[in-house]
Amino acid sequence: MIGKITWLIPDGFLPPKSTGEQISHEAVCVLNVGNEDADIRLTFYFEDREPMDRFRAACHARRTHHIRLDRLKDSEGNPVPIGVPYAIEVASSVPIIVQHSRLDTTQEALALFTTMAYPVE
Repeated sequence: MIGKITWLIPDGFLPPKSTGEQISHEAVCVLNVGNEDADIRLTFYFEDREPMDRFRAACHARRTHHIRLDRLKDSEGNPVPIGVPYAIEVASSVPIIVQHSRLDTTQEALALFTTMAYPVE
């Protein structure tokens, strides 16, 4: 099996403003090369509050899914907080590959970065 069940993303932040037509956002990019659908749970950790752990997503077998964090809501309808640093634990029912990306448009010279999440053995 290719991938891991648990992934960690230590640096997360949704900017409170955007400029131009592009919206600042982050995405948890998932690749599922297996033959079973992945049920995914995202837990957000903060510096000054308790974790938020009721976020769910899915990635079908042999597919990819980009989970836009600015659009994600937990089971109670709460969004990911904006303007607050966080870290993310991504837990899956089957092995997956996880990458994290951020588009920051807070300035005219927008910035895009991406990095592989840390796989937990």
